[in-house]
Amino acid sequence: MSSPASPSPDQLQLGPEQADQRLVLLHGWGADADDLLDLGELLVGPGVSVVALRAPEPHPYGVGRQWYGLQPIDWSQLPTARELLRQRLTELDQSVPLSRTVLLGFSQGGAMALDVGSSLPLAGIVACSGYPHEGWQPAGNLPPVLLSHGQQDPVVPFAASEEVLRRLQASGAAAQLLEFDGGHTIDASVLPGITGFVRQQLKHPAC
Repeated sequence: MSSPASPSPDQLQLGPEQADQRLVLLHGWGADADDLLDLGELLVGPGVSVVALRAPEPHPYGVGRQWYGLQPIDWSQLPTARELLRQRLTELDQSVPLSRTVLLGFSQGGAMALDVGSSLPLAGIVACSGYPHEGWQPAGNLPPVLLSHGQQDPVVPFAASEEVLRRLQASGAAAQLLEFDGGHTIDASVLPGITGFVRQQLKHPAC
């Protein structure tokens, strides 16, 4: 396994410093930037840069981070969280184009990936156990999207990803949902599908 480099306290990086392709990871509520690094390394080849971003806000329970307040949901924090993530992705675009970048998020990170990523020229978006933000209506030239969700998820209902899929397809996006018999996790049964999607989009980015 590669050793993560930390170019800033707000992100971790695996893989080559100079790369033509990138996978960006957005962790869930209460986790931190290192949470999805092992998964990210499994999904891509050795020549792909993997960057895990750290959410900007401390978690209210004292461990981990959050993109915005979640219990209860504080939608007033969302515009700032959205703009900060957009700025960070735009900065990453300076070293690897967004057109050669796949954005993957889990749970709250999945919701952020869908919200911000659907308005950027990404190669693809993966949202695992995610949900639609209040008022989110995808439109325009959307990147391909892959969703995964457990049918028995006790944290984010499976119906949330079904609703995301409905909105994406209604907007003309290429989107699919990988469902599995399980809870709030990224199940091993969907890893081949996620790996195939990520590698396909990085190999043949949408134009």
